[in-house]
Amino acid sequence: MQRYVFDLINRSQKLFITLMKVMLPVMIIVRIAEEFGAIKVASDLLTPVMSLIGLPAEAGLIWATCALVSMYGAVGAFIGLSAHLDMTAAQLSALCAMMLFAHGLPVEQAIVKRAGASLIATTALRVGAAIGYGALVTWVSNMTGWLSEPVDFSWMAGSTVSETASGLAGWGDWGVQTVKSLIVSFAVITALLVVLDVMKVTGLTDKFTLALSPILRVSGLSRDVAPVTTIGVLLGLTFGGALIIDDARKNNYPPRTLFLSLSWLSLSHSLIEDTAIMLALGADIWVVLVGRVILTLIIIALLARLTIRWDRRPDPEPDQLVTDTSG
Repeated sequence: MQRYVFDLINRSQKLFITLMKVMLPVMIIVRIAEEFGAIKVASDLLTPVMSLIGLPAEAGLIWATCALVSMYGAVGAFIGLSAHLDMTAAQLSALCAMMLFAHGLPVEQAIVKRAGASLIATTALRVGAAIGYGALVTWVSNMTGWLSEPVDFSWMAGSTVSETASGLAGWGDWGVQTVKSLIVSFAVITALLVVLDVMKVTGLTDKFTLALSPILRVSGLSRDVAPVTTIGVLLGLTFGGALIIDDARKNNYPPRTLFLSLSWLSLSHSLIEDTAIMLALGADIWVVLVGRVILTLIIIALLARLTIRWDRRPDPEPDQLVTDTSG
């Protein structure tokens, strides 16, 4: 037991350091960009895009905050703009789905790149899926009247969100929150490694992978990365990406396997926490969860077909696959 604890701490420490080498510099850069008004600039650039999708101009500021900072920053923007928002349930759900597809891009996509997938390709995938899906939801609503009822944001008006402090005070608050988040990240990484070890020893990993077989066949994802991908899908890209970085070192996954797994994680992750936040804002569950997952599976299945020749290696024996025979 003592040997296992020592090994666990050692693995957690190595994984945490690897993650911090990616995350911390990006977090500092984003904070500096915030200080110099980069969020406002991004918001102005996104206003025409919001108009084309069928969303109000305020949606540009909310999505820019979400894409460049975090989901929670966007919730703060939501509350701050609540008195000026005039949206239907479809528009709100479309914006929330866009936030789920593309948020915290500087940090999360840096992790994706470190894990072995293309930064440009996966970022374009997330932004493109967000804009396309948002436009689809608002178009369907306009054509059918689905979710066309107006949303009442008055319940947000009583909420108070302190403005981000500037100068030394702002950096002090940011530093405290960053240290807290890093401590939590280390604890979560350690806990996830324990969960994976328990699953492996008890045989739950094989059972879990078998249960996912139908989805894996459709998506073309390798069963080798199914457990860690699923953890990322449920809990978040940061932790799922960290585990994939660790697994990739040990198993030398082929580029196609990494790309498909990380593309899946990029499009749909943290289905529990992030989806709950969007539902609390008033989004429709069929839009922000069911539709998003279905679109992700379709995209990953198409990517699996398009990248079938990437690995350039003989196909394994049929009993080694849970994907289709072309993968």
